[in-house]
Amino acid sequence: MDPSALSSPELQQFLSEEKERAMLKEVVAKLTSSCWDKCVTGTPGSKFSSSESNCLAHCAQRYMEMSAIIMKRFQSMH
Repeated sequence: MDPSALSSPELQQFLSEEKERAMLKEVVAKLTSSCWDKCVTGTPGSKFSSSESNCLAHCAQRYMEMSAIIMKRFQSMH
C-alpha cells in the first residue's frame, strides 16, 4: 500500500464517518440497555404495554436530550 494513501482526504473522510457510525451505535446500545432495564419490568409479550411504551419513549427522549447537553458542554471546553 502506498504510504501517501494513508493521509488522503478520502481516507480521512471515510475514517471520520466510520468513527461517527461507531459512536452512534454505542449511544443507541447504551440508550437501549438503560431504557430497557428501567421500563421493561417483566417478560415482554408480542408488544409492549402502554406504560412500557410511554416509559421507553420518555426515557429515550431524556437520554438524547442529556447526550446533546453533554456534547455541547464538551465542545465548549475545547
